[in-house]
This record gives sequence, C-alpha cells and structure tokens, in this order.
Amino acid sequence: MNSIKRCGLLLAVTAFSMNAWAIELKTDEQKLGYIIGMDIGKSLRQQGAEVDLESLTAAIRATYLDEKLAMTDEEANTVRQAYVDKRKAAQQAESAAAGQGNLIEGQKFLAENKLKEGVKTTASGLQYRVLTMGDGPRPVATDTVKVNYRGTLLNGTEFDSSYARKEPISFALDRVIPGWTEGMQLMPVGSKFLFYIAPGLAYGESGGGPIPPNSTLVFEVELLAIEDQK
Repeated sequence: MNSIKRCGLLLAVTAFSMNAWAIELKTDEQKLGYIIGMDIGKSLRQQGAEVDLESLTAAIRATYLDEKLAMTDEEANTVRQAYVDKRKAAQQAESAAAGQGNLIEGQKFLAENKLKEGVKTTASGLQYRVLTMGDGPRPVATDTVKVNYRGTLLNGTEFDSSYARKEPISFALDRVIPGWTEGMQLMPVGSKFLFYIAPGLAYGESGGGPIPPNSTLVFEVELLAIEDQK
C-alpha cells in the first residue's frame, strides 16, 4: 500500500474524534475516506448504538491495514450476538409497553364511543356509524368487493388511504382483517360507513407496518361494487 493511501486512511478514521472543520480534504482518497466515515456515523446514529469512537477507529485502521486485531472472529461474534440479543430484548420490552398503552387507550375510546349518537356495536364488539346508507345488495364473506377507504389511528394519523392513491381497491372479504369481513357485510352497495375496530378484530398484539401493536383503528369505507358475488 502506498503512502498516499495510508495517509488518506488515517485522516478519514481520525475524523470521528476531531472537529470536522479542522480536516482538509484535498485528495480523492481523503474525500472517499471521509464519505465512508459519514456513512458509518449516520448508520450508528440511526441505530442508536453507543460505541467507543477510539475503539471504532482503531478497528477500522487495523482491519484495513491488515494488522493484528484485538479480538478473534469468534470473540467478535460472541460480543455481536450478545449486543443483538440485548437490543432485541429492549425492543420487545418497548413494544410490549407501547402495546399495553395502546390497548388501554383503545378500550377507553371504545367505551366512550359506543355511547355516542349513531354508533352501533355488534356482538363481536365491532363499532360502526352509518354516514350514507346505500340501496344496493349486501356482500357476503366469500364475495370480492370494490371500495374506497381511509384508515387512521386514534390520534388521527392516516396509515393508508385509497383516496390518497386516487384509486379504489378490490379484495375478497375472507382475506382481510375480521373487522372488515364483518363490517362490509353490513353495507349495501353505495353505502359509506365509519368502522371503529378493536385490536382483536384488526392486527392484534403484533400490529403491522405503520400500525403499532394493539391499535384500535378507525376506517372510513365506501362500498362501490360487488365484483364477484358467489
């Protein structure tokens, strides 16, 4: 390895512990090293990882220059797995705490919501309110329907919307969350309903995508057509 490349490496790795304004990036090697350091720093910050920067730069230097390392691969794998397990346990605990909070919030909301004018509750606990009552046929659980919809969390955060995509969606009623399967069968074609769906009729303890665990969901749904009535 030539001296220019070694110099570029040393400048890049020490960038973690020096004031950024004190570094002069003149050569392509220096600039590339700094960019790689930026990527590493951004990744670590996003992960929330607490690392010792001196150890980090020392490991980068030793690995890149093929020098003797302070840890064997086996030791590194053991430490890495312990860190992963610790992070996973912390995330699970955080998710469980958030899920419990969402569950309590949802139960309180539904208890109050069912007393509001126009809100009806089915035997399963599904709550709904009629915005517009159509006069077409009603689907059954094996039908495929075409709908427009908007889904929000209790805080008003919109997590999905066919209106936003400007395109209705079609799906089989027996392939969606239980709250939809049940609720859509209450709607004649041409209707628009509001559904208030408890976690047990939605995505439950695991949540899904932008939906946190144990979320009570609110859907505005417009039934446009029954496409495949069986």
